[in-house]
Amino acid sequence: MLEQVSKQTRATAARPRGLRVMLAAALLTVATYAAAVEMRGDHPSTYVVKRGDTLWDISAKFLKKPWLWPEIWQANPQIKNPHWIYPGDVLSLGHLDRVAVQQGDRNNASPINAVPLKEVEPFLKDTRIVDSIDDLPYVVGLEDNRLRATRGQVAYVRGLEGVTPGQRYIVVRAEKRYRMVERAGLCCDLFQSDDLDARGKRGPDDGTLWSNVVFPSKNNEILGYELMTQTTGTITRGEVAGIQASTLLLDAEGRDVRVGDRLLPVEAQTYDLQFFPHPPKQQAKYGRLTIMAVSDGYKSAGTHNVIAISGGAREGIDNGTVFSIWKRGDSTVDHVKGGLDKDESLTLHENKVRLPDEFAGHAMVFRTFNNVSYALVMSSVKPALVGYELKHPDAPY
Repeated sequence: MLEQVSKQTRATAARPRGLRVMLAAALLTVATYAAAVEMRGDHPSTYVVKRGDTLWDISAKFLKKPWLWPEIWQANPQIKNPHWIYPGDVLSLGHLDRVAVQQGDRNNASPINAVPLKEVEPFLKDTRIVDSIDDLPYVVGLEDNRLRATRGQVAYVRGLEGVTPGQRYIVVRAEKRYRMVERAGLCCDLFQSDDLDARGKRGPDDGTLWSNVVFPSKNNEILGYELMTQTTGTITRGEVAGIQASTLLLDAEGRDVRVGDRLLPVEAQTYDLQFFPHPPKQQAKYGRLTIMAVSDGYKSAGTHNVIAISGGAREGIDNGTVFSIWKRGDSTVDHVKGGLDKDESLTLHENKVRLPDEFAGHAMVFRTFNNVSYALVMSSVKPALVGYELKHPDAPY
């Protein structure tokens, strides 16, 4: 009897303890969530959505980490879809985990987007990355031996054996080649962007050859070729009667076509127009993810500039992945300990002092390929240059 009472007592005592453990775990979860989506101290209590706003812009007004806005919306079941917020809506931001929405006028209004689509639209519609261009059909000549051809004119194409009239193709131009030079025994690999001529061949050396010779490499990998859509056309005649080129009638407005341009079949492209920002699924080793190029040929990127980064689906990167951008810390001679007359140019790398990395901004991926991705710089405190490092958005240094 005493034994039974003892068992019941222990069971009764265990239940409150179990409840306390569950409650403690729940409070810890809430505390962690609150820390993750910490509000800005100067955030407004309400905000009226304006035309031209983006979800990131709005979140930056009240969150210290604006890429966590999906966390806020997920805690609010009254917001059926965060992409259905319109200009004129009033957001009440009084509480961390409750964002009340007072709807504005829906007539002739379009919902706001996560990012400014006008900045990324050309990279969604007209630009793509392929692993190789060697096997793609190419323009070998133009009507009347022209240097350039446009709508209503004819281009002659090699590599379309067996094609039938009526098939449609996109004419693309290889503008850049992205590659990785894996270096032996050094901190970081080299990621280089080579400009290509109209034939898809590399132009005059831009100085990378010298760096590749000085620093020994273990591997030289082509990450991809950037193709720009020029126009579209329809095959009017294949390779018949001894003719070794197919005839392509250019039938759409677009950019000019030159000898060396490549062809791809016209296919329906699928790409995201809605993005949910999130940290990377895995952190690549230091020096593996860098900025390889900036849109429009710039050398530095600021807010709303597009950058090409040295990672894609192979590294687990998908649309919406957010990175922080960092200038790698310089290596300098310690003139105090090493002496004022020390010549930096003659000092070996291992004898220099490495300084901390410097934060430059945040970027979000909006289109991913195998080895290369396009990202939009969402915010910046300083220009981001080619070669800057990409890290987890919460990286402290």
